[in-house]
Amino acid sequence: MTAALAASPASSASSTSTTHIVWDWNGTLLHDIDAVITATNGSFAELGLPPITLATYRDLYVVPVPKFYERLMGRLPTEAEWAVMDEAFHRHYWAAAENAGLAEGVRELLRDWQRDGLTQSLLSLAPHDRLVPLVRSHGIDGHFLRVDGRTGPSHTSKAGHLVRHLAALEETGVTAARTVLIGDAVDDASAARHVGARAVLYTGGSHSRSSLESAGVPVVDTLADAVRTARELAE
Repeated sequence: MTAALAASPASSASSTSTTHIVWDWNGTLLHDIDAVITATNGSFAELGLPPITLATYRDLYVVPVPKFYERLMGRLPTEAEWAVMDEAFHRHYWAAAENAGLAEGVRELLRDWQRDGLTQSLLSLAPHDRLVPLVRSHGIDGHFLRVDGRTGPSHTSKAGHLVRHLAALEETGVTAARTVLIGDAVDDASAARHVGARAVLYTGGSHSRSSLESAGVPVVDTLADAVRTARELAE
């Protein structure tokens, strides 16, 4: 992965003594759950599978995504089925995502964190070439030291991507021990644990509260609470 966005002057004063937030994008900063459900059911329809509700999605969703389909289908999809579903999901998702907005309070939270002299970055499993212009279009790119999206196959978890993301931030003084990942999926907590960072999970995205609580990390209902908790975790 390569750095997509340059750090702003206020973001460049990172230090190993301060908290760094790694933000997730889909379902966290971007409130796109409606687009996700539309895309999921669109991809299911192409294989003759019945649609699912938001509640079912949140109860069963897991990363890597083929395991999610296994929970729904009772078996892992074949390679041919996965290829159809993956292509269909992204086709439907990017059409629907044009209407998705930022989660409540995101602009203020990013601005205030940066104003306090603290650093933040963004790491997503959304395709890198799609992610970067979308972040820019919302006008929040200047708040991040770095923005990384996924390169490579889509049936992956975040752990390896987080390793590379933090390695690229080493020269800014960011360390895993002072990093808190804020996301909406159990996979976010697993990735944080893998690198020795902490995590806070937000209920506004892909998982139900009960699913998130299984990760054994703080679970919150607002991103404002996520930021407050991140401050406390790294103290």
